[in-house]
Formats: sequence, C-alpha cells, structure tokens
Amino acid sequence: MAVPLMQAVRVGAYVVKQHLLGRKRYPLVLMLEPLFRCNLACSGCGKIDYPSEILNQRMSVQECLDADAECGAPVIAVAGGEPLLHKDMPEIIRGLLARKKYVYLCTNALLLEKKIDDYEPSPFFSWDIHLDGDQQMHDVSVSQEGVYTRAIAAIKLAKERGFRVSINCTLFDGADPKRVAAFYDEVMALGVDGIMTAPGYAYERAPDQEHFLSRQKTKQLFRDIFRLGKGKKWRFTQSPLFLNFLAGNEQYHCTPWGKPLRTVFGWQRPCYLLGEGYARTFKELLNDTHWDDYGTGNYEKCANCMVHSGYESTAVKDAIARPLHLLKVALMGPETEGPMAPEISLAHQRPAEYTYTKQVEERLQEIKDRKKPVTPPKVRILSSNDSKLPQDSVTAAD
Repeated sequence: MAVPLMQAVRVGAYVVKQHLLGRKRYPLVLMLEPLFRCNLACSGCGKIDYPSEILNQRMSVQECLDADAECGAPVIAVAGGEPLLHKDMPEIIRGLLARKKYVYLCTNALLLEKKIDDYEPSPFFSWDIHLDGDQQMHDVSVSQEGVYTRAIAAIKLAKERGFRVSINCTLFDGADPKRVAAFYDEVMALGVDGIMTAPGYAYERAPDQEHFLSRQKTKQLFRDIFRLGKGKKWRFTQSPLFLNFLAGNEQYHCTPWGKPLRTVFGWQRPCYLLGEGYARTFKELLNDTHWDDYGTGNYEKCANCMVHSGYESTAVKDAIARPLHLLKVALMGPETEGPMAPEISLAHQRPAEYTYTKQVEERLQEIKDRKKPVTPPKVRILSSNDSKLPQDSVTAAD
C-alpha cells in the first residue's frame, strides 16, 4: 500500500467521525496554492494564464496556516504554480507539519536539488513530483526538453536523503497503454513510494485543447493500463475504488467540496479545477456555493471530468459504506473486462458560463486598490490662544 498505515488509519477515522456526526459535506484534502507563478509553461495547464500582477501575488505563511485552521482536513496538498518559487515555503511546510498534517509538496522538481536542504524527512511529509510518463511523454507534456531527466535525478536524490516520494502522473488523449505501463514499472524500480494518476482536465484557458480525454476514452485507457498491470506491484496513493472508477466500473458523482482549493484570491468556487468565483471563508464556500449546479450531468464544463480532485472523495465515502467491495477491489484490482457502469446522462446539463475575463478584471482591481497610498487625514494645528475650541482640543502648542 502506497499510503502509510498510520495515515490510512487516521484519515479513515476522520471520515468515520464525519459520518457519525451527520455531516453531509466535509473536506478530505486541502488543496493549497500559495502562488500561481511557475517556471514552466505546460500546454495543458490552465493555472498560469494570468497577468503578471496576479502571478506576482503570494499567500503569506499566516494565511496558509489560517487556511488549514479553517478547513481542518487531515491531508494537505501544496501546489501552484511552482511552490518552490515561494521564499517562505519551508516555513509554511514546517508550520503545517507541526500540526501533524500529512503534507504533499507538489513540484516539477526543477528546483528540488537547490532547495532540498530546506526540508527534513518526516512520516508526515512527501514530495509529489510531476511526471507525466516517460522522457518523451513528459517533456512534450511540459513543453520543454530535459525536464524528465532532471525530475528523475531529483527523485533519486530525495530517496537518498530519506524522503517519501510520490509522482503525479496526468494522462492525455493519445497515451499508449503499453508505454504508460512500462513507465509505471520504471518509477516503481526507482523506489517511488506511490503513483497518483488521473486523466487531464480540460482547463478552458489551457493552450492545448485537443488532447484532453473524454470519459469513454478515459475508461478504456485505464482498463488497458490496469490489464497490463495485473500481477505487478504498482503502488497508488489513491483509493482502489477511485482506480476502479477510472476503469469504468463505478457510477460516481462528483464530490467537489472534498478537496477545496485556497488560492491567493480566497476559496475557489466550486472546485480545484473549475474557477467561477471565490468565497472569503471556508464556511462561506461550503454553505453558499450552489453545489447542485456543478458536476457531470449538471454543467457542460464538467461533462468529461473524472479527476481525483472531484471523485477521490466520493470513492473514499463509498469505501466506508461498502467495505467488502473495497476489500475485493483492493485484492483483485480494477475490473478490466465486461460491461462498464452506466454513464451519467448529459441531457439536462446547463450550458457553460465563461467568467474568466471578469474574474481577472476584479482581481486586478483588488490588487490596484490595495496598492493605493493611504492619505492621512488633514490635521489643523491650533494655537493655545484659539478661543473657539476648548483647551484639550489643542494638538500643538505655540
């Protein structure tokens, strides 16, 4: 199992507690993005398409710790942008670990060798390195040659230093199951502790819109990959039921509040992947978001989404409800043959709304307003002989 036993026990106990308390909506993982700035420009990324004024914004250490306190999730994924560009990132991580939170620091690894001495191994901490396949696959994905080689070197270094290391592997249309399976073999041989995998989500502002997977293609791709993995000891950091969902064997609906996102703008509505406004507080996000407006079958933008940020929490909740089913899938692996679960109907989904330009304008205005100099109030200097005011109103003597 890729997830340490103690982490699995603590997260499981947390989920059971929420069920016993009767809470309908609760967070499982806090997605924390203290900045959008990155040192790569990946063609499938919709996180860095902002003006420089926005890319220059940073969440402070205190804001990051306050986000954790508001949310209360047992696991925190620190992403971006590239988190290692944040000068206060070591202090942020130390603060979160001091609270006994399980922290995954997501990075493209280009700065890891330079920054690694700022961090210490901990059972609560893991590097989560972006690696979208073998050398050719990954370098094409990140739109820059040589990144794969540096990421592999960073993985080896981190393992030598005693860190836990997982990889974050996003797959796109055209991925070859045999190459993906060979890549999983390769990273397991490197000693990587776990793989997090998912289909790419169609960010509306991503430069490359042609290579995102439909749901049907996603299911077939993962069935083909998992079929090749039968009998192999691939370790995933995700629920077995989520992997079963990727292979088309579960009809899950999205749980967007399970992995809420806090950015430099606030709490993003409705989810980590889809930004259509922000809440000032986590409580406001939970209580005032019209959740039924979103998700596959409800909203056009969500039609093809099968990403972990929306469906992993659904799988975890299902595991609590059906422990025997979880045990079967965990032991046997995802089903790769036979009919797939029925697909969610898109007949009644509402059309997409495009609010990006308006949001950017609002954010730029907020930044501009914060930078306006504060004009001090005019103070009249009075003489003690001024008979129109009492003596205690004098602000300066003759």
